[in-house]
Amino acid sequence: MKKQDFKNFKHGNKCLFSLLIIVLSIFIFALAVSTTVGIFNKIKEGKYIGQEFEAKNTITVSDTGEIYSKPDLALTNFSVINEAKTVDEAMRENTEKMNAIIDSVKNQGVEEKDLKTTSFNIYPRYEYYENERAEIPPYPQGKRVLVGYEIRQTLQVKIRDMEKIGQIIEGATDAGANQVGNLEFTIDKQDELKKQARAMAIEKAKAKADEIALQLGVDLVRITNFSEGVTLPRYYALEKSIEIAEAGAGAPQIETGENKIEVSVSITYEIK
Repeated sequence: MKKQDFKNFKHGNKCLFSLLIIVLSIFIFALAVSTTVGIFNKIKEGKYIGQEFEAKNTITVSDTGEIYSKPDLALTNFSVINEAKTVDEAMRENTEKMNAIIDSVKNQGVEEKDLKTTSFNIYPRYEYYENERAEIPPYPQGKRVLVGYEIRQTLQVKIRDMEKIGQIIEGATDAGANQVGNLEFTIDKQDELKKQARAMAIEKAKAKADEIALQLGVDLVRITNFSEGVTLPRYYALEKSIEIAEAGAGAPQIETGENKIEVSVSITYEIK
């Protein structure tokens, strides 16, 4: 290798080495800056743990809307409870009575889609007999004896003709129902009524917010939170239908009254 070529080669290596040193220095500097910024951000983050990033002034208003409507649907349960020495005998009696109840309510205009068996249970019945007690212990234990079976079957009935509630109850008890319970008056399609009550509650709450803002001398910016609650009535009649029917006093007079659907709303506004 010529002397001049060697000098050029040496000079090139020196320049390349200097360039690598510069690049490495820049990389180390950038890494140090990034690490420092990251640590600073973590420390800053730690100061605000459990705190709101930005506190905003708000007011919250609440109000309710109420809609009253007459019920258009009645629900009640007819049960047959009977006992017999054998399962077959108990089943036969229970089935006969329940079929008669179903025929009775259908004859009053209740459709099959509005009939549903909600429970059917068979229970063994035992009686406990004590053995003659000896004069000195240990005393002999008594004996549990199977004496028969009890069957409980319950039919839920939806009554849409509110004028026939008493007649249907009377007919069911005459057909063999020995327990009537949970007579409930409700509204079949109450979603529309809930919408009306909600709209009423929101309108009242917004008017209240405008009034409060005016009194405080602030402006309403936007709604930041909303919640609602719905209260639907559940009315149960006194379970005296069986006593009236068995006493031969005719069909009981059932008064449905009115149901109240209530919607409560709560609205939070940002103010400035």
